[in-house]
Amino acid sequence: MKKWVLSNVDKQNVLRISKQFSIPAIPSILLDTMKFESDEELEAFLDEDAELTNPFLITDMDLAVMRISDAIENNEKICVYGDYDADGVTSTALLYSYLASVDADVMYYIPSRETEGYGMNKGAVDILKQHEINLIVTVDNGISAYDEIEYANTLGIDVVVTDHHTPPEKMPNAVAIVNPHRKDDISPFKHFSGVGIAFKLVMALEDDDLDMEYLLDCYSDIVALGTIGDVVSLTGENRILVKEGIKRINSNSRLGIAELRKAAGCDKKDISAGNIAFTLVPRINAGGRLGLCHKAVNLLITENPDEAREIAEELNEDNIERKEIEKEILRSVEKTLEEDDSIKYKKILVVAGEGWHQGVIGIAAARIKDKYGKPTIIISYDGESAKGSGRSIEGFAMCDGVSYCKDLLTVFGGHPMAAGLSMKTENIDAFREKINEFADSLTNTFFPEIRLSCKLNPAAITVLSVEALSVLEPFGAGNPTPVFGIYDSVLTGIQPLSGGKHLKLSFRRETTDFYALYFNQTPEDFPYVKGDKLNLAVTLDTNVYNNEKSVSIILRELSFSDVEYESLMISNNLFEDLMTGKPVTENIRNELKVTRNDFVIVYQYLRSSGGFRFSADSLHRRINNKSISLGKLMLTLKAMEEMGLITMKITPDHLNIELIKNPPKVEILSAPVLKDLV
Repeated sequence: MKKWVLSNVDKQNVLRISKQFSIPAIPSILLDTMKFESDEELEAFLDEDAELTNPFLITDMDLAVMRISDAIENNEKICVYGDYDADGVTSTALLYSYLASVDADVMYYIPSRETEGYGMNKGAVDILKQHEINLIVTVDNGISAYDEIEYANTLGIDVVVTDHHTPPEKMPNAVAIVNPHRKDDISPFKHFSGVGIAFKLVMALEDDDLDMEYLLDCYSDIVALGTIGDVVSLTGENRILVKEGIKRINSNSRLGIAELRKAAGCDKKDISAGNIAFTLVPRINAGGRLGLCHKAVNLLITENPDEAREIAEELNEDNIERKEIEKEILRSVEKTLEEDDSIKYKKILVVAGEGWHQGVIGIAAARIKDKYGKPTIIISYDGESAKGSGRSIEGFAMCDGVSYCKDLLTVFGGHPMAAGLSMKTENIDAFREKINEFADSLTNTFFPEIRLSCKLNPAAITVLSVEALSVLEPFGAGNPTPVFGIYDSVLTGIQPLSGGKHLKLSFRRETTDFYALYFNQTPEDFPYVKGDKLNLAVTLDTNVYNNEKSVSIILRELSFSDVEYESLMISNNLFEDLMTGKPVTENIRNELKVTRNDFVIVYQYLRSSGGFRFSADSLHRRINNKSISLGKLMLTLKAMEEMGLITMKITPDHLNIELIKNPPKVEILSAPVLKDLV
């Protein structure tokens, strides 16, 4: 279940945009929903010839250029100090490549995720001292490395920081700190990734010799890879860099990226920002997650075809291994959630396991968050130490929740949608309770959402209107792939595809017949039947077959047209509150108190249908009795399970309910779960 959120559309402004900028209706609607502050801002967004701003507008850029130029001229030893994720890897590869191209004496260093963690550390500084490094230039890190930079200074090593993370109150004593988020920074664009800042540094180092076209040819593909990988806003200068970079990626101009595309199986047609995010970025990240990030850097800087092919294949294998590790963690997490109601029914899911790979728990948290529709924190512990990674949904600021528990944590940090933390293993249970205490104290409710750009009439969807969306690309953070709503459509046909792996669904809306593809949905798990009136959340694409273009409507979500899903989720929350031992309030009592008649209605439906194996909201809709709320339905089922009338396995997508043959005679309202409501 999700809350469907429809963007507000100003129809008069849509008409104005369409006329003034000669843009078709559908992209004009999307431009209206982006709420540009002025026509100049909208014009800049659409401008194919937009230019990057002067890099020296960023505070301390002049100091950084001066120190690095001196090091190059005096043949001092320089180390590019990076990070192990896609942004850090690409930042490292870009700056290392550039410095090597101007004959600098340069090496790079990336700390191990497992043994060193994020950012600078004193052990690494000692290693660099042994290498006789005179200057460290950080990329995608360094803004919080106060103690480490002080230590480097005592060893006679200068540090230039380039970073894009939020600066702390007390910044390090570096030669230069290049970060557009500094309070004293006046540069116009603030949302660069680490690799974007590294590119601006290279622009500044070129200074009077700057040939922008040449620089984009050399490095924009790397910039695009890191910018997309870091999920920063694809607007402003990021939009320029990513558009240029995607052109170079599709031209296969860099050996390593071309080989990585082959290994990933996405080399047969042009690749988009979305394809890059789901195919290339995970493979770049895989090396860092499994402790071998130098592979990814070498892939991006090598000019040897055999080496490029070998590394690309290794990263592909690393990604396969990462997926297997992830599957194992997910299986363990889901087993815990299935077996422990005291964890599963909380507002914030906190699941811990021994020895889970710390490079993968963040991905696992994101997967569980998507599946269960709840903020999720996955914790891996080993002995007395534990590390966790959290992912959130709209409405719950993960960083605030984690900060509320700071007395239980040794290290923590993050932002509203994600956080990282460390603690003593003995504090895990207390942390789970405390972060849920914070969630319970909030006055706002938070539910998983699907955001729709606008409603569409299927009769108005044409090849030309879909192709016109290309003016808005690249899609990504800050400019998401548009999801459209097609409402009040009657399901008229269900056709399995690819041996039942996918579905082709036929619909009729008023006088228009159309079909939509529903990938990774089997007929057995599809909860709808012919005649159901449904709302569709879709993305649009074009398809070419026998030289004929047609529109592909791709289903993302389905819901009953006549169901108010937010009310269902509020009701279900009250059921979950009861299941976690919350006091029975008047609100809970009014919503959940089960009567004999409710019991009979639900049991008779299950008996007539021979059990049930679809989603809870689908069962609620099929029973279609206004006196039975979703929370009351779930409580009734729980009572039936306790009394031995049914067996039930609950997952986010399914209620797998089977009736017990020859059930015992029971007093209907005697189930222990109902005792506080009777």
